[in-house]
Amino acid sequence: MLLSEVVATSRAVAGTRSRLAKRAEIAALLRRTDPGVLEIVVAYLSGELRQRRTGLGWASLRDLPPPADEATLTVEETDAAFEAMAALSGPGSQTARADTAHALFSRATADEQRFLAGLVSGDVRQGALDSVVLDAVAEAADVPAASVRRAAMLQGASAPVAVAALTGGVEALAAVGLEPGRAVRPMLASSAPDVAAALDKIGPALPASVDTKLDGIRIQVHRVGDDVRVYTRSLDDITDRVPQIAETVRGLPADPLVLDGEALIVERDGRPAPFQDIASLGATHPRDAAPDLRSSEDVRVLSPVFFDVLHADGEDLLDRPLHARLEVLERVAPGLGVPRLRTADADEAQAFFADAVASGYEGVVVKSLDAPYEAGRRGAAWVKVKPRHTLDLVVLAVEWGSGRRKGWLSNIHLGARDVDGGFVMLGKTFKGMTDEMLAWQTERFTELAIDGTDSHVVRLRPEQVVEIAFDGVQRSPRYPGGVALRFARVLRYRDDKRPEEADTIDTVRALG
Repeated sequence: MLLSEVVATSRAVAGTRSRLAKRAEIAALLRRTDPGVLEIVVAYLSGELRQRRTGLGWASLRDLPPPADEATLTVEETDAAFEAMAALSGPGSQTARADTAHALFSRATADEQRFLAGLVSGDVRQGALDSVVLDAVAEAADVPAASVRRAAMLQGASAPVAVAALTGGVEALAAVGLEPGRAVRPMLASSAPDVAAALDKIGPALPASVDTKLDGIRIQVHRVGDDVRVYTRSLDDITDRVPQIAETVRGLPADPLVLDGEALIVERDGRPAPFQDIASLGATHPRDAAPDLRSSEDVRVLSPVFFDVLHADGEDLLDRPLHARLEVLERVAPGLGVPRLRTADADEAQAFFADAVASGYEGVVVKSLDAPYEAGRRGAAWVKVKPRHTLDLVVLAVEWGSGRRKGWLSNIHLGARDVDGGFVMLGKTFKGMTDEMLAWQTERFTELAIDGTDSHVVRLRPEQVVEIAFDGVQRSPRYPGGVALRFARVLRYRDDKRPEEADTIDTVRALG
């Protein structure tokens, strides 16, 4: 199959806002796709490469060769080129990788080059990625969408499930189950503005589990005999980086075992370390670290805290209610459970939330005690509540959008006021913007542009104040103030405030 067919479908999907139309476009392509390349096509339409690491980055994409005039590149050849790049290592590998990438991109048309660059950078903007692709697989195979989604969750990937659905139908999908040792997609939580609203989502007057929300690394730990594997939320295997977690689970009284939880650092004062400290340790922990590092005075180590169990002693627990799974968790992981409260009382839950935040945690997750574990789903059975921080900041610059936002000024650069004069950049965001807001800010920022709007990044007179919600402040050497906002999103533009009324960089640092 020619790569151009996949690219054309991706462009058609990007050109419509209708989810049904997107699904129909993808399903039409899947019906005419040879089973031998289905995995590649589904991965590409989901906005990702099959290879988790290629060694390519933005720097590799800056100076692409002239595009080909005619589409001749096949998906098989494309996948083979990326596979060859992923396999390279050692002396000379960087040059060999660059040569392979140059050869691949020189055979691609301009549209194909843009698409491939998006796959490499994880920035395929077509308004339809994994969830819509799974629905399209169901339509193309004429099988229930729920069966496809469940199989993809348990398989941990969409591409092989698409092959099963389109070649084996419902029976092949039903054969996909939880397999200890193979990561599954984790259950996710929706959000609520406060604890009372979260309890209402779960069900009025029903007891719920109010779990402390940990700001660590989401981990899923699988044990089969002495073999223990630790996976992240994105299903990356980090076992070699966290030997102490593997050793802890290896000593638990259940086998096989699949646990869901977080890895975090608890300081000597009992408070959790900041997320960036945890992420840094998780990425750099020595492979030969001894298990007793947990008691070291000099080394900060990751410790596991578990809030769910998916499998224990040969029994799958996914479909059992949470209250039953928690009974198993207490038995198989004693002393390693997340702090939690069972209650239907909003005041009790609010007090627990306040204590968690005061202790340095992110907030709480309110969970239905009757709900099964819905791998990969973000529904009403788990509802997270975090204190919402807001700041009034100034827009320092804005970037032209791409994909669906092409033609609009979109990604804004945020600045806090410096008491000594000027503004200090804290980061960027395009989250929270409606189409109406994008249209308004395109007109507004065109008026504030310092050097015109021809550049991708448009510098602005620092006059527009914007109210930003965010989840926290973290240290960041990337920005001049040394801090950045986590998950910043736009609430509204404040025409009632002047730039000199914006929050200061000292206020931001005090929140860190």
